Amino acid sequence: MGKVLMKGNEVIAESAVHAGCKYFFGYPITPQSELVAYMARRLPEVGGLFLQAESEIAAINMVYGASSTGARVMTSSSSPGFSLKQEGISYLVGSELPAVICNIVRGGPGLGNIQPAQSDYFQVTKGGGHGDYHIPVLAPASLQEIVELIQDAFDIADRYRNPVIIMGDGMLGQMMEPVEFTERPVSELPEKNWAATGTRGDGGPKIITSLELDADGLEKRNQHLQKKFAEMKEKEVRYETYKTEDADYIIVAFGTVARIAMNAMNKARQDGVKVGLIRPISLWPFPEKPFIETRDKVNMYISVEMSAGQMVEDVRLAVNGHAPVDFFGRNGGVVPTQEEIYHKIMMIAGGIQV
Repeated sequence: MGKVLMKGNEVIAESAVHAGCKYFFGYPITPQSELVAYMARRLPEVGGLFLQAESEIAAINMVYGASSTGARVMTSSSSPGFSLKQEGISYLVGSELPAVICNIVRGGPGLGNIQPAQSDYFQVTKGGGHGDYHIPVLAPASLQEIVELIQDAFDIADRYRNPVIIMGDGMLGQMMEPVEFTERPVSELPEKNWAATGTRGDGGPKIITSLELDADGLEKRNQHLQKKFAEMKEKEVRYETYKTEDADYIIVAFGTVARIAMNAMNKARQDGVKVGLIRPISLWPFPEKPFIETRDKVNMYISVEMSAGQMVEDVRLAVNGHAPVDFFGRNGGVVPTQEEIYHKIMMIAGGIQV
């Protein structure tokens, strides 16, 4: 097929189609409305179904229904709309239903604005809904990486019968880059013999619910879910490291901010400061290993985020007191610049004044 120039929201949608997604239920909200519009046009072309729901609450419950039949299904939104989906997301986890949910984050709280942010980190990684649950969260940094991670997201969702979140900021949704859609072999996934497909010789009726009125029964279900989350935590960690082997200082950043931080890191190295970068790709499970491997050798970690400081808490937990952890962030839709991050590095390192 070769490379094509596309907008981020459209890449997410087309990648989902390549991953076998046939159903999409959503509601337009900036800065991810193009994703909804693309699915409205594209899914009928591949024999799928698009439906614009009357609200985000309706959309997530439609996802519940489609997933119950064993179909690959997706929804998307941006921060305020994603908040409305939280009860339905908890229901999906409780009923062990796979789905992919995309959040293209905008500035908040409240209605905020339509500028890019990463301030939904707590919501997506700590469980925005009720109950003891976890959801794998993948954070791409480029449009080409979206192509790979959307496929991974659907595979993880089916493998564990659990929703998976793709988290990007408004900048990722709106930017344009050349991408190539490569055909990947279908992963070995478990048969969906749990799906409610009617009386089609599949072993009788299926009941899919998160309701369990017996306390002992609900505890057993929770224990089963916790074992599944523990397996995810062991097997689904994703991250990248850059120049951490000799680093005196390590920046931690994800998504598009990591790309900006990379430029600041390289400039600091040119000026004699040994800086590395850890880029979490899975925000949950959070990658602890690169911190364990470096925390006794570095002078300081610097968490750089488009928020008032959220991922920095997970960084501190991973570092576990072995080294200081500092923070630099912009919020309200303001994107940190390479110069600002470079200045922060040099001030911490006692280097030149900028």
